[in-house]
Amino acid sequence: MTEVTLDIRQWGNNLGVRLPAAIAQEAGLKRDQRVKLSVVNKTIVISPVESILSLEQRLACFDPQKHGGEVMQTMQNIGAEQW
Repeated sequence: MTEVTLDIRQWGNNLGVRLPAAIAQEAGLKRDQRVKLSVVNKTIVISPVESILSLEQRLACFDPQKHGGEVMQTMQNIGAEQW
């Protein structure tokens, strides 16, 4: 287990800590990777976030046969619709 002691510094209006390469490498973190910060029992936890698909990537996964058509088809008015 790699362990270091760091100082918290001012970064604009926020506070920041730079992760040493050895810590990032052991945690499997990469440059420009998204992470989630959370606090559990006053301990800061940094967790990797699965990459978010772009619109183009989402559209490439779209299957009209599977996902096509109306979400809810009905012949009757449900709310205050005026037809």
